[in-house]
Amino acid sequence: MCGICGTIAYSGESLYEDSPRQMQAMLAALAHRGPDEQGVYETDLAMLGARRLAIRGVHDGAQPILDPETGIVAVCNGEIDNHVELRRWLALRGVEVPQATDVAIIPLLYREMGDAFLDRLVGAFALGLWDPRQERLLLARDRAGERPLFFRAGAGRAVFASELSALVLTLPHSPPLDPEAIADYLQFGSFTAPGTPFAGIEKVGPGEVVVVNASGIHRRQWWRWRQGRKATGAVTPGSFDAIFRQAVSRQTNVETSCGVFLSGGLDSSLVAAVARSVRPTLPLPAFTLRFAADSYDEGPFAEQVAERLGLETHHVWVEPTAFPERLAELVALAGEPLADPAWVPTALLSRRAAEECQVVLVGEGADELFGGYPTYLGARWSDLYSHLPAFARRGIELVVGALPASERKVTLSFLLKRFVDGAGLRGLERHILWTSNWSPNLLERIGIRPSKPMANSSTSGLELLDQLQLHDLETSLAEGLLTKSDRAGTMSSLELRAPFLDRDVMELAAGLTTSQRIHGTVTKAFLKGYAQRYLPRSIVHRRKRGLSVPLAAWLRGPLHDWARDRLASKFLHAAGLESRPLLELLDDHQACKADHARALWTVIVLSQWLEWVASSKGLAEAETARPATMRNVRSPFKAPGLVGA
Repeated sequence: MCGICGTIAYSGESLYEDSPRQMQAMLAALAHRGPDEQGVYETDLAMLGARRLAIRGVHDGAQPILDPETGIVAVCNGEIDNHVELRRWLALRGVEVPQATDVAIIPLLYREMGDAFLDRLVGAFALGLWDPRQERLLLARDRAGERPLFFRAGAGRAVFASELSALVLTLPHSPPLDPEAIADYLQFGSFTAPGTPFAGIEKVGPGEVVVVNASGIHRRQWWRWRQGRKATGAVTPGSFDAIFRQAVSRQTNVETSCGVFLSGGLDSSLVAAVARSVRPTLPLPAFTLRFAADSYDEGPFAEQVAERLGLETHHVWVEPTAFPERLAELVALAGEPLADPAWVPTALLSRRAAEECQVVLVGEGADELFGGYPTYLGARWSDLYSHLPAFARRGIELVVGALPASERKVTLSFLLKRFVDGAGLRGLERHILWTSNWSPNLLERIGIRPSKPMANSSTSGLELLDQLQLHDLETSLAEGLLTKSDRAGTMSSLELRAPFLDRDVMELAAGLTTSQRIHGTVTKAFLKGYAQRYLPRSIVHRRKRGLSVPLAAWLRGPLHDWARDRLASKFLHAAGLESRPLLELLDDHQACKADHARALWTVIVLSQWLEWVASSKGLAEAETARPATMRNVRSPFKAPGLVGA
């Protein structure tokens, strides 16, 4: 994990005079992502910088990485898990990689293969590469979108950075908001590439490559799930075991300490069990979140798994009093809002884990790849529901609507209300509504026109389950859950790795049949069958909970006054929101007339972020978290037609 940034001139332009100052400001803003070392590369047309967290090649891993023969230079945030195999491949071609770090292969692999080099990379990464021979900037993000990358380009110049908080520092003033992106955020809780909350600033999408040169900005998807599937024959537990063990082995092959986030659920427990099997002598401490509310607390289940695997456990108790301060800190570091209430608990867990480790394994991606969400079952049942007589459906809707709001976790009443809300829609549109933070009716109540949940035309021809999983992989996972993991971890200079998102695991999962994913009423059927090799049935078939917080109760209790202040904030006007209808929703929630916790939290986070945007301190000051070694590289190469370098 690192923080990367750069500023590039093309089309006969040149860098601004204050580019060095901008570079230092961006690197300072990214200090939390890489506290171990800082490096800058500079020519007449390009400045690339990196803040490094040393995971591999600890003593020989400085960035940026320069190819002396061509002047190609690269910076990378992430890990290249198959770098050993790629070094061998390059050696067979007579190319020696001078540095020990895994990312050192990138400029040399690009030199040999061009843009096709991305297909050979296995790992979680976001990278920027400057080719002075063609005055060409290449930006790319890994297949699942585990690592972030933002950019703006125009008028012959481009700037990129790992986080929005760094990128906005290159602007003379706060950039204008993008009202359409903000409306989408309210509905879905995150920003889907290329959208960001700022007009003129774009995000590189998961599995996407962006090329910026004199002819413009060129975007293409270099990898996509289901389109990247291999014809490997039937997927069996044995074939999957070999692939998954390899993924875990790759991701634990680091030169620093490694741990696991353990909830006691299937996904994290399986990752921990395989990691223990692959690395029997690795200490592998386990870190678990705890809640006072029983229906949210998975500590006892995590303890059961840890005891079985012989892992030392560390518990982090989550209290509502931590939310106001931690949320403000997260928003300021990331420079963007994210409406996942688990963002704060994950940051607290990461802070504790960082005391012991620099890398932790997590279970993200299993639900999306193997069919684990209840909405996938609901998609089947909804078609049956739609064929009921109208009077029967109306009666069911009245009964479900009268069910009282509950503060317990993922209650039947919550699921049933979501189900009937989407009954009039079909397929992917219905799924998008079910997974939204705000229903269209609620959005209209606060004066926001809801985005029409349109199915992505690129998913046409796929079976419905494939469409739903692909949508979740590219939106709620890539831009929601993985954003949460990345920003929460980097807050404490901790790298979170997800073995389920290894290239070979993802491509093998793409070969599963529908019945292997959803079998009757059993979700994640194949994975559950496989997991029984490592875990007891009581863990494998335990009712799915997922990481959540007792937000509904907290907004009625210890967080109520803080929430009211945030919803009454004058800064919400910048996003076209008025406080009065928001406070009315909070009053309804307080009176238990409805559960508006998810919707209200989305606006609370937005309010916190808008206050940061309006703060000159938030945009103008960025202090380094820890001292770092400074390394400057002045390239010996001259851009064509220009003098001096």
